[in-house]
Amino acid sequence: MENCSLFLLLCLTWSLFILSDSQLQTSQTQVLLQLKKHLEYPKQLEIWYDRKTEFCFLSPSAQVNISCQYNSVTELKIMGDKPASEVSDFHGFAIPNQTLSESFSMDSFVTTLSRLPSLKVLSLVSLGIWGPLPDKIHRLSSLEYLDLSSNFLFGSIPPKISTLVKLQTFALDDNFFNDSIPSWLDSLSNLTILSMRNNRLKGPFPSSIKGITTLTNLALSSNEITGKLPDLSSLRNLNVLDLSGNKLGSSLPTMPKGVVMAFLSNNSFFGEIPPKYGQLSQLQHIDVSFNMLSGTPPAELFSLPNISYLNVASNTLSGSLSDNLSCGSNLKFVDISNNRLMGSLPSCLHSESRNRVVKLSGNCLSVDGRHQHPESYCRDLEVNMYRANAGAKGIGVLVSLIVGIAVVIVLLAIGFLIVCRRYCPRGISEQHLLHKSVQDNSTAGFSSGILTNARYISEAAKLGAQGLPACRSFTLEELKEATNNFDDSAFLGEGSYGKLFKGRLESGTQVAIRCLPTSKKYWIRNLKLRLDILAKIRHPHLVCILGHCIEVGQDDGSVNRVFLVYEYIPNGNFRSHLSEENCSGGVLNWSERLAVLIGICKAVHFLHTGVMPGFFHNRLKTNNILLNEHRMAKLGDYGLSIISEENGNYGAKGEDPTSWQMTRLEDDIYSFGLILLESMIGPSMAAKKEATLRDELVCAETLSTLRTTTFHISSIAQQREGYAYNHVLQPMFYIFFQLRLLIYHKISEIIYAVILAGIVTQPGWAGKVHEPSCFSYLLARIYINHDFHYK
Repeated sequence: MENCSLFLLLCLTWSLFILSDSQLQTSQTQVLLQLKKHLEYPKQLEIWYDRKTEFCFLSPSAQVNISCQYNSVTELKIMGDKPASEVSDFHGFAIPNQTLSESFSMDSFVTTLSRLPSLKVLSLVSLGIWGPLPDKIHRLSSLEYLDLSSNFLFGSIPPKISTLVKLQTFALDDNFFNDSIPSWLDSLSNLTILSMRNNRLKGPFPSSIKGITTLTNLALSSNEITGKLPDLSSLRNLNVLDLSGNKLGSSLPTMPKGVVMAFLSNNSFFGEIPPKYGQLSQLQHIDVSFNMLSGTPPAELFSLPNISYLNVASNTLSGSLSDNLSCGSNLKFVDISNNRLMGSLPSCLHSESRNRVVKLSGNCLSVDGRHQHPESYCRDLEVNMYRANAGAKGIGVLVSLIVGIAVVIVLLAIGFLIVCRRYCPRGISEQHLLHKSVQDNSTAGFSSGILTNARYISEAAKLGAQGLPACRSFTLEELKEATNNFDDSAFLGEGSYGKLFKGRLESGTQVAIRCLPTSKKYWIRNLKLRLDILAKIRHPHLVCILGHCIEVGQDDGSVNRVFLVYEYIPNGNFRSHLSEENCSGGVLNWSERLAVLIGICKAVHFLHTGVMPGFFHNRLKTNNILLNEHRMAKLGDYGLSIISEENGNYGAKGEDPTSWQMTRLEDDIYSFGLILLESMIGPSMAAKKEATLRDELVCAETLSTLRTTTFHISSIAQQREGYAYNHVLQPMFYIFFQLRLLIYHKISEIIYAVILAGIVTQPGWAGKVHEPSCFSYLLARIYINHDFHYK
């Protein structure tokens, strides 16, 4: 009886152990449900009901399979019903009923997926997921099997996948990757299967693949791989090689001795079939059709012990097959059609022998009724080919001679120009090359000398450019492709500087494209010089300009439209984060708002003083301040006055003083003051107070009026966040109104503002408001260095 009780106890303990081992963690259950939401509730996941679902005990099926170990998901396989192979034309945008919706975010999806750190097997096939594959996929460091086939992934393959050293199977078939094949694949030292069939991969075949000695299957067919194929004999474990349907142009490579299947058709391979192919004793299937191979196929190839499929059709093979040619016992299919073979057909290739399929039409063989050409046809082709080759050599010599002469002429011309530039006066000055120089010089204060000399960009601009991509010129076709021909789905909005579109470049990079209508008839040279000025401006708190495009009219050659391509900032603008209305990312607290303001201060300070001459009238608004994924502020639409219709010539003689003052209220000082006001009391209340502020600032004649206005606004602010507004923002906001005294007083009033800012750096505030004091200093410094002089 005791033994029976002990046995039952052991069984109960063991069952509880197994149950606890397979019981999924609550956090991972939430992750699976979130993945279901990301995938927009596919019918394959209907059995994933809620948090009470026992995911680890669900019965596996052909569509879904989950395995667990130690309370964690170790295997996740989902097969959907949205195969990418049925779509031939994909441009990086969501396709109804084919991909997931426009709201799907590949980045968010992979972020959620990375919360399954124990995942060893991941297969997500035909689910309609689309977008560039994020680098953060490398967070799944335990992955041994990764299959994302038949989806809509594009761009480049993330380099951080090279850190997945445990990866054994890597499959990305039937996607739209359009960059080159990575050169770091040899970092995956345990990789056995590499499959990237049917993508748009281009560039040369990476020699680093030769270093993956564990590779058994290599499939890169139906891409756009070019160049020479290296010696593959080092891949001693390779069984399957599939490189068909590319643009490879070289002689056939040396194969590893253990290769079983080789698919090399539909390329541009030339030369003879290597005799060593007749020594590949394990070879069962070889297809080298539709190339430019010549010579006679090795007789040993037909008699390999394991060969079952041999296809050398549609090449330029010539000569005669040996009468003594023997065929292997396993050979079931032979295709030598559409070549230039002559003579009699070996007995083993008669189709009636051993139920073997033999295709041989389109040659000059002496076989009755098999669609053969006369031998003279093939001989003439050989003669014509020889003559063509000889002619090509002669043409090559002639072309080489012409190119050599052209190079000499170009070098002489360059030398002549250098001598002329150095020792001869210029016949035409740069100013004469600029159209409407007098009118254009008024724009933002840029002279023709500045516009023609990029060296006027200061060292600060060069420092700001470090780590950011260089600006380049885009074609209109590239921008149309990036925005799906400026489709309404890509439209982001319209402002004073034109329409804004969201786009995706061929590399997968998301961009924002601003369309600037121009009525000034700039010459292209003039406009490019101005755009070059903008292109060299780089700062961490400025939205990076990636390039531009100029649309030129066909009739008069004038500029119709200018497109500026910016980096895409995904987290919305500052205004949308100041109130709960239309705020998806959360309202910023005071410390976060202050960080934004400090960043914009630095950006404006750089635009005023870091570039010579400074960029003013930048239309500072909370809508133009964008927040990236780290909530770092970046100012957009800066410096556009250089190519717009704006004129910086204010305060002309005879102009009404009130009108002049109202015009000055549009400058960066006033605009930043409104940003500061919105940061304190919110956009809706700031909008109500703006008209009142404008009237009071214009009409104010004494300091007391400004102090009254400051007290009125700060009393509103005190109701919001107590300490920060009472002890930090109130003196700052007072500084803003002190800065406005520049309309009536001298620059010395700024010094008083700096002294006033010192109240937030007293010993009692040490360690508490260091950033606000820096902010106050920056406020004053911007306008001291700006050196405004109101006449």
